[in-house]
Amino acid sequence: MTEMNLKHIAIIMDGNGRWAQSRSHERIWGHIRGSRIVSKIVEEADELGVKALTLYAFSTENWSRPVGEVTVLFKLLKKFLLKERSRILKNNIQFKVMGDTSKLPEKTKSLIASLEGESQSNTGLMLTFAFGYGGRDEIVQATNKFIKENPGKELTEELLQSYLLMPQLGDVDLLIRTGGDQRISNFLLWQSAYAELYFTETKWPDFTRVEFKKIVEFVSKRERRFGNICSSDLESSKLMAVENKETITNL
Repeated sequence: MTEMNLKHIAIIMDGNGRWAQSRSHERIWGHIRGSRIVSKIVEEADELGVKALTLYAFSTENWSRPVGEVTVLFKLLKKFLLKERSRILKNNIQFKVMGDTSKLPEKTKSLIASLEGESQSNTGLMLTFAFGYGGRDEIVQATNKFIKENPGKELTEELLQSYLLMPQLGDVDLLIRTGGDQRISNFLLWQSAYAELYFTETKWPDFTRVEFKKIVEFVSKRERRFGNICSSDLESSKLMAVENKETITNL
């Protein structure tokens, strides 16, 4: 295990369909191939000492895709839950799904609930699948819930954070997108405010543990300043900002 300053890594697993089409296959073959990569990256993240790994499996916008493709994605999630359950529990991984899973088959929802329950006391890597998830939707839901529960109270950053779907994940330190596109596509908008971004041309079915590790090691060497003039962390920068404001006010 290496020294890890990137505690929360998020990945947009993109390029499956284009990978398949470039090989004269239907798009679904790319998703099938890509599903085999997930467990390898989870293992590598765990070995590197990452605290949280969040994977964008299905967005709110993905509902616009052909029904056949959406159905395949549902089946692959079920297959992953059945195949990886024992390995997740054995490796002390805490598994969660964040997003709207209401349209999933009942069997799949039952498998999710079961694995979440069995792994909730695990203290290792927090593995989260974002499924039926949208960043804007999460922020709107969190805001509306706060207003409903706290009429007349002012909303702060800290309070909004506590109303997110999984506040325990904290901020994203590194956001990786495979497949060549350079956008974050409504993924963890609030959590990625200070994230380091890395875009690779490699399509998800070709993504490897080796490339993942190289990206993590490369980004770990970046100087993160959070508005400061030298290397810092977010909390220290916030405290310094408050102190500086007070000092200037009192001049």
